[in-house]
Amino acid sequence: MAKVFIYPATSLILSDLVARFGHKPLGAALGIRERIQTAGVDSPPLQITPEEPKRGLKYAAVEVPSGVRGRMAIYGPLLEEAEAAIIVNDADLAFGCMGCARTDELLLFILRQSGIPILELDYPGNEEEGVQFVAAVRKFLDNLPGEVEA
Repeated sequence: MAKVFIYPATSLILSDLVARFGHKPLGAALGIRERIQTAGVDSPPLQITPEEPKRGLKYAAVEVPSGVRGRMAIYGPLLEEAEAAIIVNDADLAFGCMGCARTDELLLFILRQSGIPILELDYPGNEEEGVQFVAAVRKFLDNLPGEVEA
Protein backbone atom coordinates (compact mmCIF):
# COMPACT_ATOMS: atom_id res chain seq x y z
CA MET A 1 0.00 0.00 0.00
CA ALA A 2 1.53 3.29 -1.13
CA LYS A 3 0.83 6.69 0.41
CA VAL A 4 -0.50 8.89 -2.40
CA PHE A 5 -0.74 12.68 -2.11
CA ILE A 6 -3.81 13.94 -3.93
CA TYR A 7 -4.14 17.34 -5.56
CA PRO A 8 -6.48 19.12 -5.14
CA ALA A 9 -5.98 17.95 -1.58
CA THR A 10 -9.62 18.61 -0.71
CA SER A 11 -10.98 16.23 -3.36
CA LEU A 12 -13.09 13.56 -1.73
CA ILE A 13 -13.60 11.90 -5.12
CA LEU A 14 -9.87 11.48 -5.68
CA SER A 15 -9.35 10.40 -2.09
CA ASP A 16 -12.05 7.74 -2.51
CA LEU A 17 -10.52 6.48 -5.78
CA VAL A 18 -7.10 6.07 -4.17
CA ALA A 19 -8.60 4.24 -1.19
CA ARG A 20 -10.75 1.97 -3.40
CA PHE A 21 -7.68 0.84 -5.30
CA GLY A 22 -5.93 -0.16 -2.07
CA HIS A 23 -3.68 2.78 -1.27
CA LYS A 24 -3.65 5.45 1.42
CA PRO A 25 -4.75 8.90 0.21
CA LEU A 26 -2.92 11.85 1.73
CA GLY A 27 -5.06 14.97 1.54
CA ALA A 28 -6.54 17.83 3.49
CA ALA A 29 -9.10 15.67 5.31
CA LEU A 30 -6.32 13.65 6.93
CA GLY A 31 -4.32 16.69 8.03
CA ILE A 32 -7.32 18.62 9.28
CA ARG A 33 -8.86 15.62 11.09
CA GLU A 34 -5.60 15.20 12.98
CA ARG A 35 -5.76 18.80 14.18
CA ILE A 36 -9.42 18.69 15.15
CA GLN A 37 -9.10 15.45 17.12
CA THR A 38 -5.88 16.43 18.87
CA ALA A 39 -6.35 17.45 22.48
CA GLY A 40 -5.12 20.93 23.28
CA VAL A 41 -6.29 22.55 20.07
CA ASP A 42 -8.67 25.45 20.70
CA SER A 43 -12.19 25.26 19.38
CA PRO A 44 -13.11 27.00 16.08
CA PRO A 45 -12.04 29.34 14.61
CA LEU A 46 -8.67 28.95 16.33
CA GLN A 47 -7.87 25.33 15.50
CA ILE A 48 -4.17 26.03 15.61
CA THR A 49 -1.44 25.68 18.16
CA PRO A 50 1.44 28.13 18.59
CA GLU A 51 3.68 25.51 16.94
CA GLU A 52 1.75 25.43 13.64
CA PRO A 53 3.14 28.68 12.16
CA LYS A 54 6.66 27.57 13.13
CA ARG A 55 6.09 24.26 11.35
CA GLY A 56 4.97 26.15 8.24
CA LEU A 57 8.27 28.07 8.20
CA LYS A 58 10.00 24.84 7.23
CA TYR A 59 8.29 25.04 3.83
CA ALA A 60 7.81 28.77 3.23
CA ALA A 61 9.88 31.83 4.14
CA VAL A 62 8.79 34.35 6.74
CA GLU A 63 8.00 36.87 3.95
CA VAL A 64 5.39 34.52 2.47
CA PRO A 65 1.77 35.33 3.44
CA SER A 66 0.72 33.73 6.71
CA GLY A 67 -2.06 31.77 5.00
CA VAL A 68 0.52 29.95 2.88
CA ARG A 69 2.59 29.07 5.96
CA GLY A 70 -0.54 27.89 7.78
CA ARG A 71 -1.60 25.67 4.90
CA MET A 72 1.93 24.33 4.50
CA ALA A 73 1.92 23.39 8.19
CA ILE A 74 -0.87 20.97 7.22
CA TYR A 75 0.28 19.90 3.74
CA GLY A 76 4.05 19.84 4.32
CA PRO A 77 4.14 16.75 6.54
CA LEU A 78 1.82 14.97 4.08
CA LEU A 79 4.19 15.82 1.20
CA GLU A 80 7.11 14.36 3.15
CA GLU A 81 5.14 11.18 3.78
CA ALA A 82 4.01 10.79 0.14
CA GLU A 83 5.37 7.94 -1.98
CA ALA A 84 3.42 9.01 -5.08
CA ALA A 85 1.08 11.80 -6.16
CA ILE A 86 -1.91 12.38 -8.40
CA ILE A 87 -2.39 15.91 -9.72
CA VAL A 88 -5.61 16.96 -11.44
CA ASN A 89 -5.20 20.15 -13.46
CA ASP A 90 -8.02 22.62 -14.11
CA ALA A 91 -10.36 20.85 -11.70
CA ASP A 92 -13.90 22.09 -11.23
CA LEU A 93 -14.42 23.89 -7.90
CA ALA A 94 -16.87 21.17 -6.85
CA PHE A 95 -14.09 18.58 -7.35
CA GLY A 96 -12.00 20.17 -4.62
CA CYS A 97 -11.00 23.77 -4.14
CA MET A 98 -7.60 24.51 -2.61
CA GLY A 99 -8.41 28.13 -1.72
CA CYS A 100 -4.98 29.68 -2.19
CA ALA A 101 -3.14 30.09 -5.50
CA ARG A 102 0.26 30.66 -3.84
CA THR A 103 -0.04 27.50 -1.77
CA ASP A 104 -1.05 25.64 -4.94
CA GLU A 105 2.08 26.82 -6.75
CA LEU A 106 4.30 25.87 -3.81
CA LEU A 107 2.71 22.43 -3.43
CA LEU A 108 3.08 21.64 -7.12
CA PHE A 109 6.69 22.85 -7.12
CA ILE A 110 7.59 20.69 -4.09
CA LEU A 111 5.82 17.66 -5.58
CA ARG A 112 7.58 17.98 -8.94
CA GLN A 113 10.97 18.40 -7.25
CA SER A 114 10.46 15.43 -4.92
CA GLY A 115 11.23 12.70 -7.45
CA ILE A 116 8.23 10.56 -6.49
CA PRO A 117 6.03 9.02 -9.22
CA ILE A 118 3.40 11.56 -10.32
CA LEU A 119 0.31 11.13 -12.45
CA GLU A 120 -0.89 14.42 -13.95
CA LEU A 121 -4.34 14.47 -15.50
CA ASP A 122 -6.70 17.11 -16.82
CA TYR A 123 -10.12 17.30 -15.24
CA PRO A 124 -12.58 15.30 -17.38
CA GLY A 125 -15.11 17.34 -19.33
CA ASN A 126 -17.55 14.58 -20.27
CA GLU A 127 -18.48 10.99 -19.42
CA GLU A 128 -16.01 9.40 -21.85
CA GLU A 129 -13.14 11.46 -20.45
CA GLY A 130 -14.34 10.51 -16.95
CA VAL A 131 -14.04 6.81 -17.77
CA GLN A 132 -10.53 7.39 -19.17
CA PHE A 133 -9.68 9.44 -16.06
CA VAL A 134 -10.62 6.61 -13.68
CA ALA A 135 -8.81 4.05 -15.87
CA ALA A 136 -5.63 6.17 -15.84
CA VAL A 137 -5.80 6.53 -12.05
CA ARG A 138 -6.30 2.78 -11.64
CA LYS A 139 -3.40 1.92 -13.97
CA PHE A 140 -1.10 4.35 -12.13
CA LEU A 141 -2.08 2.98 -8.71
CA ASP A 142 -1.77 -0.64 -9.85
CA ASN A 143 1.83 0.04 -10.93
CA LEU A 144 2.89 1.52 -7.59
CA PRO A 145 5.18 -0.59 -5.43
CA GLY A 146 3.91 -2.20 -2.28
CA GLU A 147 1.22 -4.65 -1.43
CA VAL A 148 -2.30 -3.71 -2.33
CA GLU A 149 -4.80 -4.52 0.39
CA ALA A 150 -7.95 -6.30 -0.76
